[in-house]
Amino acid sequence: MTNGLFTIGHSNHEWVPFIALLWKHEVRVLADVRSKPISMWHPHFSQPEIETGLRDAGIRYLFLGEELGGRPDDPKAYRADGLVDYRARRKSFAFQQGIERVLLEMERESLALMCAEEDPLDCHRFLMICPGLVAAGVQPVHIRGDGELESQVAAEDRLLEATRMGAAASGALFAMDRAAALEDAYLVQAERRAFRADPQTVHY
Repeated sequence: MTNGLFTIGHSNHEWVPFIALLWKHEVRVLADVRSKPISMWHPHFSQPEIETGLRDAGIRYLFLGEELGGRPDDPKAYRADGLVDYRARRKSFAFQQGIERVLLEMERESLALMCAEEDPLDCHRFLMICPGLVAAGVQPVHIRGDGELESQVAAEDRLLEATRMGAAASGALFAMDRAAALEDAYLVQAERRAFRADPQTVHY
């Protein structure tokens, strides 16, 4: 695969600067991975406004919120306490379909996965989707709000530091087992950031 795979959070961007970020990094397809593609505070990032705006900017819009969204409809993706179980969701057929669609699109054009949060560490696009992409042999790159790029490895290192597992970070003097530490770090961060539904509304 020669085309790039990025992630981006729309955050509080105005429309023109947001499009400029996509153009800067030659993104041709924007895959919306929000379960509900609505923004009350920034309506230009709601459907159908975003789809229309992207089309006018020469960028194709692709909705993958059903497959890759952080608030899935499948009750099997939720723990008994209502928290979305990212590891369980990655094993689902729908999630795997979403990953396959991303890989297929990458064969044609460069693509960015979009959610709301600026920092990938606060978002399911990093905590839930990126481990699935890495397992498929893809290293995403994260477009930050200032336009700078953060590699997947660098984001993982920040995650390890944020969850007090920095000994497994790249270049650490006494390195822990990075894979095992990352698995634990993802779980810790998911406890902080994953969507939590009212357990009474989840019908198992």
